This record gives sequence, C-alpha cells and structure tokens, in this order.
Amino acid sequence: MRTITQRLRAFGAFWYDFVVGDDWRVAVVVIVALAATYGVSKTSVASWWIMPLAVALILPASLWRARKK
Repeated sequence: MRTITQRLRAFGAFWYDFVVGDDWRVAVVVIVALAATYGVSKTSVASWWIMPLAVALILPASLWRARKK
C-alpha cells in the first residue's frame, strides 16, 4: 500500500504534468492572462478580450517551437 507521501507526490506530479504539459511557457502565459483578466475585471474596462488575445499570441509560438524540434 502506498504511503500518504507517495500519494501526495503522485497527485502533485499529475497536476504538474496536466497544467504544464509539454511547454511550460504556455502555462505561464495562461496564468498571467488569467491574472490580467481578473485585474482588468475589477475596473470598468471589458476584460473578455485578454484570454483570446493570449491564446492567439502563444499558440503560434508554441506550434513553431514544437515544429522546430
């Protein structure tokens, strides 16, 4: 039977692999975009456009790096 430490380590490894995946840069951009969306949502400015813009910017860069490998 697995100990609690092993289970916690496996749980953390799963979430790291799920969130970070193949490219840690994409995860960083998504986290920054979510934080920016939250920050802008607290003002009177519409914040819906931040996530689509982040995806439009990071997706081609990520695909370019993956193709380069």
